[in-house]
Amino acid sequence: MSRRFTPKIVTANDLLEGDVVYLTRDDRWSLRLSEAELIEDEPHAQKRLHFAEGQQDLVVGPYLADAHRGPSGPEPAHFREAFRARGPSNYRHGKQEDLRG
Repeated sequence: MSRRFTPKIVTANDLLEGDVVYLTRDDRWSLRLSEAELIEDEPHAQKRLHFAEGQQDLVVGPYLADAHRGPSGPEPAHFREAFRARGPSNYRHGKQEDLRG
């Protein structure tokens, strides 16, 4: 029996900076998870992943990550993705400093 498809986002790492990035609906790579395209259809998810895999000059390691709809956009469904979205945890720098709110 096949598993029911759950919503996904496409995530990867920026080729030059190493930052975690998210594919947006308009084909940009964003540092903000809230801007990621939330994909709720499996064939569309595979199409978007294939697009991301063709972006080798911009990103490395694209993959589909489980997510769910939140009040401000997609939110991670697993701890690993929540950790990646926050950025480095040893002290405030990079994404944590830039996205301080």
